[in-house]
Amino acid sequence: MRTLMLTLLTLLAALGTAQASSSKDLKHGKYLVQITGCNDCHTPGYMATGGEVDEALWLTGESFGWNGPWGTTYATNLRLRMQQLSEEEWVQLAHTMKARPPMPWFSLNKISDPDLRAMYRYIRHLGPAGKPAPTYLDPGAQPPPPFAIFPPPPPNP
Repeated sequence: MRTLMLTLLTLLAALGTAQASSSKDLKHGKYLVQITGCNDCHTPGYMATGGEVDEALWLTGESFGWNGPWGTTYATNLRLRMQQLSEEEWVQLAHTMKARPPMPWFSLNKISDPDLRAMYRYIRHLGPAGKPAPTYLDPGAQPPPPFAIFPPPPPNP
């Protein structure tokens, strides 16, 4: 009986440590999502309200288009996207992706594995919500409003 009791206490202590670690990962992931600017584009109304958007809407994608020489892009619904990826797939994608503007893929490529894992866990923790973002439009296609127009980049000197 004593051995069984010690085993149960050990298991409960281990479970408590795992939950604390999970909570720490979620807090760190939320922090990273906030400071890296993910919400700026991937959360409807985030920039326009100075970040005053209910967390329930965070990272649900945006129908605001970014139009330029590359065509028109829309910020992905990350809450739905992360449901399609394993943690390992996310880390691999984040390190190798090349995306159209204005996505700063070159910065995402440099985020450390532990930070990417924390971001993944936080976004998955939020759960699926919203609908997919509009589909990319080829250069010359007229996007529906609202959208921003980017000028072509200046030539390299």
